[in-house]
Amino acid sequence: MAVVQRSFDDLGTPLHQVTFVVLDLETTGCEAGRSKITEIGAVKLRGGECLGTFQTLVDPGQCIPPEITYLTGITETMVQAAPPVEAVLPTFLEFLGDAVVVGHNVRFDLRFLAAALRATERPGLTNRWVDTCALARRLVADEVPNCKLATLAAHLRVSHRPTHRALDDALATGEVLHCLLERAGRLGVLALDDLLELPTVQGHPMVAKLRLVKDLPRRPGVYFFRDGGGRVLYVGKATNLRRRVRSYFSGDERRKVGQLLRETAAVDHVVCSGDLEASVLEVRKIHELRPRYNRRSKDWRRYTYVKLTLDERFPRLSVVRTPKEGDGCLYLGPVSSARTAQLVIEAVQSATLIRRCTKKPGRNPAAAPCAPAQLGVAACPCAGGADAAGYPAVVDSVVRGLTVEPQRLLGPLALRMRALAADRRYEEAAATRERAAALASTLVRQRRLDALRTAGRMRLEVEGEGGAVLDGGRLVSAWEATEPSMLPFAEADDPAGPPSPPDGPLPRDLADEVLCVAAWLDRSAGRIRLSRCEGGLTSSLPTLPRFEPGAPAGRRT
Repeated sequence: MAVVQRSFDDLGTPLHQVTFVVLDLETTGCEAGRSKITEIGAVKLRGGECLGTFQTLVDPGQCIPPEITYLTGITETMVQAAPPVEAVLPTFLEFLGDAVVVGHNVRFDLRFLAAALRATERPGLTNRWVDTCALARRLVADEVPNCKLATLAAHLRVSHRPTHRALDDALATGEVLHCLLERAGRLGVLALDDLLELPTVQGHPMVAKLRLVKDLPRRPGVYFFRDGGGRVLYVGKATNLRRRVRSYFSGDERRKVGQLLRETAAVDHVVCSGDLEASVLEVRKIHELRPRYNRRSKDWRRYTYVKLTLDERFPRLSVVRTPKEGDGCLYLGPVSSARTAQLVIEAVQSATLIRRCTKKPGRNPAAAPCAPAQLGVAACPCAGGADAAGYPAVVDSVVRGLTVEPQRLLGPLALRMRALAADRRYEEAAATRERAAALASTLVRQRRLDALRTAGRMRLEVEGEGGAVLDGGRLVSAWEATEPSMLPFAEADDPAGPPSPPDGPLPRDLADEVLCVAAWLDRSAGRIRLSRCEGGLTSSLPTLPRFEPGAPAGRRT
C-alpha cells in the first residue's frame, strides 16, 4: 500500500515558515477599473526577516485628481516617465510568487490588481491573503480608537510610519503585522490556517479560550469539551481536530454553542487513523458518556422495534422496546422512535388486512367486534368470521412485504395516496404519504443494517490512507497506511475470532455504530478495496420508492 506524504495544508504551515508579501497601492481614485494604479510598493517577509522590497511609480494613463496629489504627493509630472502597468506586472508577479498577500484593507488593493490583470488579459491571483485591519479588529480593537494604519502604527510603536506612499505604507504594515502575530500567538495562532481563520472570530466573547486549542493536532480524531469538574460536556469528531474545534469560536451564533463555550474549561482529544475510526469512536463515547450537549446518538435507549407476532395463531403488529431472543417472530428495527414505529404499523395495516385488535378469539363470543373488523379493513378474530385457513396468506404477504417484496405494501399505499389526492382529500393523502415514507425509510435502514451484519468479517483498505476490519458491521480494527492503529480497536484482526451472529434483531445499542459504518462506506465507496469478506454486500432486492416531497422516484441500497 502506498504511503502518501502529508502536505503543509494538512499539517498547517508554521507562521515562521510562511512567506508574506506586504502590498500597498496608490491610485487615482477609489473605483477599480475606472481609476488606475499610480504606485506599487511591496516588502517580502519571512520569519521576521525582510527578504526584499519592490517599489515603482506607474503611469496611470489618465489625470491624477488634485485631492489625490494632495493626499499622496504624487504628481502627473512624477509619473510621466514611469512605465505603464502592463510593463510593471510581470516583474511584480515574479516578486510576489506564491506568497501570502498582506495589506491594510487589502481587498482594496486586490481589486485594483485584479482589474489590471484583466485589462492585460492575465489570469487572476490565486494567492491567499491576510488583512491587517481585520486582524486588528479582532486583537486590539479595545485598545485603539480606530483601526486605521496610522493609528495602529503609533499605538504599536513601529519604526516606519505611513505616509500615503506605497513602500512606506507597506513597510509600516509589515511591522504592524508582526506585532499582531505576537498578540495572536498568545491565543494559540501559530500556523497559517489559524491566522486565516482568525478574522472570522468576530469579537467572540470566548475568544480568550482559543488557547485551549493550541495543542490540538491537525489530524482526524475525537474531541471532548470538559467543564471545570472534568465532566464531558460534548463529544465530536473531526477530520482536522484543530480546525474543527477552532470553528466553534468563528462567529457561531447558535445559543447552545455559546453556553457550551462558557462552561468549557478544557478540550481533550484522541487521535484516530481516519474518518471511520473517528466516527465510530464518537458514537461509542456518546453512548458511554451521554454528554449533556450532544443530541445525536444519545437517545438510543428510546429506539423501538416493530414486531410481527408469528408465535400466535393470528399474528399482529406491535411496538416493543426489547425483542425476545428465539421467539420466532419477525422484527423490524431498531427504529429511531416509537412514533416512527407506529407509522410503519399503520402503513402495513392500510395496505393489508392484518389483524389490528388485541382481543383473543373465543374469549367472549358476545362481545362486539372491533371497529376495523366492523369496517372490513382488518381480518380480526374478534369478528368471529376470521378465516383461520386463509389468514396465513395475509401474514405471508406482510412478511414478504417487509423483507423481499416491498411493493406488496408500498404499491397499495401509493395507489391510495393518488386516489385520495384525486378526490381532493389532501389531508388524508398527506397522512398516507407520511406512513408510506416512514415504511420506506425504515426498510432502507433495515437493509443497511442487515447487509453489514450478514457480510460477517470484512477487511477494507483505502489506498494511501489505511484500512479497517469490520465484523458484522462493527469496527474492530483500524490503522493508518504506515502502521497499525494502537487505539481502542487494535486486537480484533484475528481471523479465528467468532463473527457476529446475523440471526435475530440487532441490539439497540449497536444500531448507531452499524449505521455510522454504513454511511462511511457510502461516502468512501469509490476509494475502498475489499480484500476480504465472509459474506456478501450485494443485494438483488428491488429499488425502494421514496415518498418524501421532492424526492426521486426510488433508490437502491
